Amino acid sequence: MERSAGILLPIFSLPGPYGVGTLGAEARAFADFLHAAGQRWWQILPVGPTGGGESPYTSVSTFAGNPLFIDPAALAAQGLLTEAELKAAELPEEDRVDYAALRQSREALLRKAFSRLDGARAQTVRDFTERNPWVREYALYRALKRRFGERAWYDWPEEALRRHESDALERWRVALAEDVAFHAWVQQVFFAQWAELKAYVNGLGIRIIGDLPIYVSLDSADVWAEREQFLLDREGKPSKVAGVPPDYFSEDGQLWGNPLYDWAAMKRDGFGWWIRRVEGAGKLFDAIRIDHFRGLESYWAVPADSETAKTGRWEKGPGMDLLGVLTSWFPQLTFIAEDLGILTDAVHDLRNASGLPGMKVLEFAFSGPDNAYLPHNYPAHCICYTGTHDNDTAVGWYTHATEAERTFAEGYLGAAGTEDVRKALLRCGQGSVAELFVAQMQDYLGLGSESRINVPGVAEGNWRWRMRSGRDSAALAEEIKTLTHTYGRC
Repeated sequence: MERSAGILLPIFSLPGPYGVGTLGAEARAFADFLHAAGQRWWQILPVGPTGGGESPYTSVSTFAGNPLFIDPAALAAQGLLTEAELKAAELPEEDRVDYAALRQSREALLRKAFSRLDGARAQTVRDFTERNPWVREYALYRALKRRFGERAWYDWPEEALRRHESDALERWRVALAEDVAFHAWVQQVFFAQWAELKAYVNGLGIRIIGDLPIYVSLDSADVWAEREQFLLDREGKPSKVAGVPPDYFSEDGQLWGNPLYDWAAMKRDGFGWWIRRVEGAGKLFDAIRIDHFRGLESYWAVPADSETAKTGRWEKGPGMDLLGVLTSWFPQLTFIAEDLGILTDAVHDLRNASGLPGMKVLEFAFSGPDNAYLPHNYPAHCICYTGTHDNDTAVGWYTHATEAERTFAEGYLGAAGTEDVRKALLRCGQGSVAELFVAQMQDYLGLGSESRINVPGVAEGNWRWRMRSGRDSAALAEEIKTLTHTYGRC
């Protein structure tokens, strides 16, 4: 990476009239803001269809796009929705996404648009499905979940379906043909809108950083269709699941519950599933942050019947066997190692061997002069963040810091008081030797903990913050550009 700067803002956090951020006009307006602010990177979160708790890290598909992000205005422009229907889809602008309201209305709106497809558009969907084989399995999975009352695939009533047997698949593919076609169309629309947005963003000289969650959900099209890639019994149930031990975020650890990979089987076939996964992500993003990088060295395996993650143990990950394959197959992509959490010398050695830049989080830095997250201890080949989506905002962090942490930070930054420390933290990151500096949009807006995106270990209430219209103003863009130019990142 060249010396540069970027801003972290999830798609769902974009402003706009449809209750959640979309790939439409507001996304382009934010790209314009980034360009005016001298930023060269837009970091987002995973964009797949969400599962429990609306977390983008519990998606029902590692390949699919989130239908909620589809821009209804673009469908109206194509004649698939009426102006009255488009107006009815508008929701009052709030600071938080109301997913319950969206679930009631958005799929019905998309089904209206789908009912108006002509022959040419239907052929476009068929062509898209042919080019993307995962669409067949995902669309059938979604149709089957609807047929069976949204139950998880391992609770479906027919054993042959649970086991993904071809005769049962073809029988149900015919029985649910219209619903299968609908879900395939939704994906074609999402990826067409994404391609248009990405071309616009890249045309401004801005690249997109996306996130690749290390794990996938047990109830997902991926696990249902390719059970052999995961450590599951004959009934499709795991004996051990993913998580992390007690750490900074949680004294009980985090019990994620994702199935673990059968790394030995994956290695035998040359990590083909991962190659297909990163190939799909490469169509969306210019750079990929590998979530929970330390899990590729050793991962925390927790007995499936445990109530907390405390009972887990470390098991060996694939290491350079996987990373060497991915970096050689995809030289056009930039990879970032999310090397946070409980790190060991072996994790540092793996990151160094892979050549990937690691992450430095300023909100973790202020415990003393030897802290690796303080800028004077950085190597140049790293990415500096004020905080990630799992952290509080800069204002919230300072407000809730311990007295010792706040005192050290004020001395290090040469600032005191919430507003001066916020600005000093941004200057500190911009001025660091890190190749790339990324701040949450909330940190430039001066927002507090009410605007936090996620609290790790808390199941409900996350992934909802939205930026209000007009907050990404020309004046703020000029302020950010001045700071970015001062530190040689424009």
